Amino acid sequence: MAIIHDTTMSPGKLELLTAWLPAQPWYRGSRRAPELTKCGGFRLDDPDGEVGIEFMLVTDGSGERAATYQVPMTYRASAFDGAGGGLIGMSEHGVLGGRWIYDGTRDPVLVSRLVALIQGEAEPQAQSVSHTPDPTVISQPVTDGSLTVAGPAAQPAGRPAPTCGYRQPARTAREPASSSCGSTGPSGLAMPPRPAKPGSRACPPPGANPTAPRSAAS
Repeated sequence: MAIIHDTTMSPGKLELLTAWLPAQPWYRGSRRAPELTKCGGFRLDDPDGEVGIEFMLVTDGSGERAATYQVPMTYRASAFDGAGGGLIGMSEHGVLGGRWIYDGTRDPVLVSRLVALIQGEAEPQAQSVSHTPDPTVISQPVTDGSLTVAGPAAQPAGRPAPTCGYRQPARTAREPASSSCGSTGPSGLAMPPRPAKPGSRACPPPGANPTAPRSAAS
C-alpha cells in the first residue's frame, strides 16, 4: 500500500511539470508558460517498495481552451540510467530526501505495474491517502492474447509496436470517475475538458487551488 507523507517537496511537482511539459512533442499549449492545476489521479504500488508510482492529472489553462494531461511519474531515491532520458527533474522531499522524478512511460517499473493493473493483478491506490485503494479507477483485462512488456511500452503479444508514440490502450485504466477533467491517455494524450455530469466533482478552474489534500508523497 502507498504511504503518503504530509510534507513538502522543493521544487514541487507542478513546478517541475511547468518546465517539462512545453518540451514534449504532444504538448498542445500556447507560447505562454503552462498554468497548471492538479486535477486528480491515482497511484500504483511497487511490490519491492523502492519506486513511487503516480498517475497525475493536470489541467493547463494557459491557452484559449484548457487541456488536461495525464502524466505518469515515478519517484526514485537515486538516478536511474534505464529511463532513456526521461528525467522530469529532481526535488528535495521533506521526509525521504532527494528524489529523481521520471516520465513513467520510460520507467520499466511503472510499465510493468500498468500491465498488471490492466490484467486485474494490481490494485489502484488513492492519490493522497495512505493505505487506501481507489475504487473509482477501472481497468478492463485483455482477453485477446496477452500483454507483454517490451522496453518502455506495453503491447499485446505478437503484435507490432506502435510507431506514433504513446497511445491509450483501449478501455484500460482511466481517471477517477468522479473527475470531469476530460479524457486523457498515458503521458500526454490530452483532450479538452468535458462538461461536468450531475453529481460529479468538477475540475478546479485554472489558477484555483485543488481541493485534494496537499501531500508531497512519493
